[in-house]
Amino acid sequence: MKRIHVLSQQTSNKIAAGEVVERPYSVVKELVENSIDAESKNICIEIYDGGQESIKVSDDGIGIHPEDIEKAFNEHATSKIKEIADIYSINTLGFRGEALASIASVSNVVLKTKTKYFDFGKEISISGGNINYIKEIGCSNGTAIEVNDLFYNVPARQKFLKSAQREAVLISDMLTRIAIVNSDISFKYYKNGKKSFITYANDNVLENIRILYGKEVYNNIISFEKHIDIASVHGYVGNAEISRGSRNRQSIFVNKRLIKSKLITAAVENAFKSFLTINKFPFFILFIDIFPEYIDVNVHPTKSEIKFQQDKVIFKLVFDAVHEALRNSLKESFNINNDFPSIEKNNSQSTTISQIPIDLKSPSKEEHMNKTLIKETKSVFENTTDKNTKPNITSNIEQYIRADAKSLNYENTILGNNTNSNTNTTVNFPELKIIGQFNSTYIIAESYDTLYIVDQHAAHEKILFEKFRKGIANNSVVSQMLVTPLVKEMTPEEFVIYAENSDIFTDTGFNIEIFGENTIAIREVPVILGKPDLSNLFEQIVDNLRNMGTGKTTEVKYDVIAKMACKAAIKAHDKLSLDEMARLIDDLRECDDPFTCPHGRPTIIKFTLNELEKKFKRIQ
Repeated sequence: MKRIHVLSQQTSNKIAAGEVVERPYSVVKELVENSIDAESKNICIEIYDGGQESIKVSDDGIGIHPEDIEKAFNEHATSKIKEIADIYSINTLGFRGEALASIASVSNVVLKTKTKYFDFGKEISISGGNINYIKEIGCSNGTAIEVNDLFYNVPARQKFLKSAQREAVLISDMLTRIAIVNSDISFKYYKNGKKSFITYANDNVLENIRILYGKEVYNNIISFEKHIDIASVHGYVGNAEISRGSRNRQSIFVNKRLIKSKLITAAVENAFKSFLTINKFPFFILFIDIFPEYIDVNVHPTKSEIKFQQDKVIFKLVFDAVHEALRNSLKESFNINNDFPSIEKNNSQSTTISQIPIDLKSPSKEEHMNKTLIKETKSVFENTTDKNTKPNITSNIEQYIRADAKSLNYENTILGNNTNSNTNTTVNFPELKIIGQFNSTYIIAESYDTLYIVDQHAAHEKILFEKFRKGIANNSVVSQMLVTPLVKEMTPEEFVIYAENSDIFTDTGFNIEIFGENTIAIREVPVILGKPDLSNLFEQIVDNLRNMGTGKTTEVKYDVIAKMACKAAIKAHDKLSLDEMARLIDDLRECDDPFTCPHGRPTIIKFTLNELEKKFKRIQ
């Protein structure tokens, strides 16, 4: 029979150290965070052999009281909190009192410290948790700690370390992120005696981004900011130029604490999906400031994970902030306010918009005559100088024009039709003159001195997507009844996902009934879906909802289904008439975000005359 043993203090410390000190990266992080908590303005970090041989961190902070220097290395000794209630109002990076004790138990440590209230400092040396000496010394204000021979007494741990180069990369990456969020502190970082980077205390996050990430990132980031009652979010998100195939350039800080959060990462990436190239992850640096009582930082000894009391609220805050910034940036990149006059389209009467795929058939003779008449009248109207004549022209021409809110209200606006209107639609790029179609896939058009190329499939996808989303928002999605209901048997997990999101399906135009255990009958689907492979489509929707996990807003879940509507879009190599192309581009102009499809690909690109002439070497 095996007996129960009480582990020695030395053994238990080594075991506990494994939770806090996983590798050299962990040591550097804990020591630098201690320096930040000590109100330091200058922090210097030196590592040798990836931190396995030596780690040195020195600062000019408040230092440690000489009587507390030995106590600082005791287990659960901290100056950050006094009782359990303090955990729920943490304003420091450290608070558990485990770092120094854990580090000292698996290395050789020498710490020097001095406060401004004493004329002398103190030095302590510890090896494997055992004190070698404590003595008074002369030193400057602040604290300097040197950690040598990490894991010398735990050889099994050393075997799991990566190469010195890889360990150094991890440390460098972490220090880069910490230097970004603490722009008011000067950081000096050296590897094997060589300078890696130096930042300067200037309270300018952008300047630190330029120093630490380089000019390419600096020139391709977009700022965002949003506030609610309990929290605020701000930061920078990169455009497609600096997006990568992994998430290793994403940083999240909550109250200046570097954390990992699937919730926040998903919020940014969901906001970015409408603007991001497929299979790429965005660069972003995100700062959340929130009242401490709304988060729990005591989730893991490394303090790299936290819990939000209102995770859905935080998700929406981040999603909205990033999405709005990206949308505005895209509009600015197309010079919407400068390329052409601001035009608003006024519907002359209230209309019911059916959520049906756009009709790209050639217009009737009547519609063609109407458009011709409008263009001719526009010319006369614009050249008329008599102010009293203009209203008469408008009045006379209106009796010939059919009140078609969809195809003619842009022309009505040009003619000055200011009758009562309940809806204003703003166009987002200039009116284009169609040149033709290339490879039955791309629409070639021009405006002023700029050439435009439109991907007809991506453009139609975006038109359908936004129609569907607006139909959902207005509770006006049109559904069609299936001749034969689709009976779908699901796994228990799939059925639970459907049941949890049944309101989402109803709001988006599905009529689904429970048809037995884990079985449903789909009777109606949104008209905008066209004629999809319904069984496969439903499986894709459920899979996407499952992969999203919890904490996602209803709006994001709507987008999952709305993106499926894009399957009804016209395809590449579909030949279109000039009128069909014109109708497609007119509808694209009315979209809120016309420049990318729902999957992140561009719908339209442009080349200025200046750019083309440079290509042909006409100009330098």
